[in-house]
Amino acid sequence: MSANIFSPGPTPGTVKAADGSILTVPAGWVLLPPGDAGLTRRVKAAGEFWSVQEKKGRRTFSQGIWAPSETIEQLKTELEAERATPAYAKKQAAAAERRDKQQAEYVEDFHESVLQFLAFHPAHADLANQLAQAITAHATPVGSGTVARTKRIPVEQRAEAAVIAWMRHQTTAYDSMKIPRVKGKRREVRRLLAQRSKELLKHYRSEPTTPVNCPLQQAFHEKTGDSI
Repeated sequence: MSANIFSPGPTPGTVKAADGSILTVPAGWVLLPPGDAGLTRRVKAAGEFWSVQEKKGRRTFSQGIWAPSETIEQLKTELEAERATPAYAKKQAAAAERRDKQQAEYVEDFHESVLQFLAFHPAHADLANQLAQAITAHATPVGSGTVARTKRIPVEQRAEAAVIAWMRHQTTAYDSMKIPRVKGKRREVRRLLAQRSKELLKHYRSEPTTPVNCPLQQAFHEKTGDSI
């Protein structure tokens, strides 16, 4: 952990260092909450600050940064004036258009990757398309936090992981399972369910027939009222 990164302290106006020690926030400092990335970057670049982060499960969430109140107020005023100019509005509009285009391209690429992973028998083309659409719609929205949004693995692996995750939640009883709080048990359950999903996918890839009581068919029927 960096020297200026802390976790929340036990009382207001305090932070907890990596070694467990409790520090009091310097006089004249205030907490800038997360949410304005531009202002946060400028405050960090302006001088000394303390960043507060809290880990929940496997994810780490920013709680904001402590910094001198004068610094924050000055930079906030400057940034507000800059954001009020026509040039800034034009820049933001261009950036939004660029992001929308990139997102649309990614959604298309991801959908194609899902179809390629499914590789269903031609007799199940309709099911493959509907399944790919459902998984893509669920996994690709910005900020969804799904595996499709990570850049740590190739898009082909993201597509495979997204298919298995979607099937785990939509075609198994995973969400209602009471899994013992034993280390590794949840991972073991996921592995077993993933194997079942892969066996089902294997059938659709090699056989033109539909399995009896197919959980995929049931999942889509529950959502749309129609069979595929």
